[in-house]
Amino acid sequence: MRADRLLSILLHLQVHQRITARELAQRLEVSERTIHRDMQALSVSGIPVTAERGAGGGWALLDEYRTNVVLNALTGLNPDEVQALFLTTPARVLSDLGLDKASEGAFMKLLAALPAMYRRNAEYASKRIYVDVTGWSRTTEEIPYLPVLLDAVWQARKLYVTYQRSDEKTVERLVDPQGLVAKGSVWYLVAAVDDEGRSEGSCQSEGSRRPFGSIRTYRVSRVRSARMMDQPCAHMPDFDLAAYWEQSKVDFQAALPRYPATLRVLPAALPRIRATWRYARIEHEAQPDTEGWVKLDVVFDVIEEGCHYVLSLGPQVEVLEPQELRDRVITFAKGVVALYEMR
Repeated sequence: MRADRLLSILLHLQVHQRITARELAQRLEVSERTIHRDMQALSVSGIPVTAERGAGGGWALLDEYRTNVVLNALTGLNPDEVQALFLTTPARVLSDLGLDKASEGAFMKLLAALPAMYRRNAEYASKRIYVDVTGWSRTTEEIPYLPVLLDAVWQARKLYVTYQRSDEKTVERLVDPQGLVAKGSVWYLVAAVDDEGRSEGSCQSEGSRRPFGSIRTYRVSRVRSARMMDQPCAHMPDFDLAAYWEQSKVDFQAALPRYPATLRVLPAALPRIRATWRYARIEHEAQPDTEGWVKLDVVFDVIEEGCHYVLSLGPQVEVLEPQELRDRVITFAKGVVALYEMR
């Protein structure tokens, strides 16, 4: 453990040129006294570490010293490739997998191995572009069994899981894990099930059949128990996790309910409608008419959602079709007027 820490200290010194004992102690999660002992050990072993006191001081390496950690492969990277490597990896995903500390170590080693010019590009990219995979309103899901699922994926072992479906029914299944997918902050287990258990799987938590035969998708937050078995799991021939997931998303979108409608809206309402596309998906937008109104072909999930959405826009929108949605909006609007007239 100490050898790893000494190497980490060298890498930090090489990347940051000068760093205080307090900063090193915080980064390596040890005491400042331990850092001072480590510095003494490095000095005794012949590594030229120096200490500067006062404001702006700290520990540093002599300029001519460089640790022998440069990988030959790094010499062939161009600036764009270096920036791509150092774009921020979603921290939540790494934390869920227990790889956050390993990621920090790998980042530090790669950064130390880069030539000075490329190192500046890498640091700039990591500080200027941040990937946030969560939504504003999404709550964090409890995923206590993700480590068990991850172990089974790494070790290629069968899993015995208790799973709560979207209809609240709990089922038990022996599955062959094929991989894990993180969509936003939500984790899914992709697994193969036998013929007897095919109808019990859940794709995107809805239990839909998929074109990959016995492959199913399980939302990890709905796993109520999981046990890794001793038996090796079976892998589907030529199974491509990324291809399966992309096709799964296409199928899921196609299976969503559709309630088409035609609206007539004022231009002032268009920014809000475009911003809330998840509730009213615009399929066609016409040019403004002579009165400035814009005709939109939109799709809601169900009539109730369409009615509430149209009412929320007040006099800025009019339903042209279908007639049942128009009638529903009129009925609700009259009810609102009647309520306030009674007060």
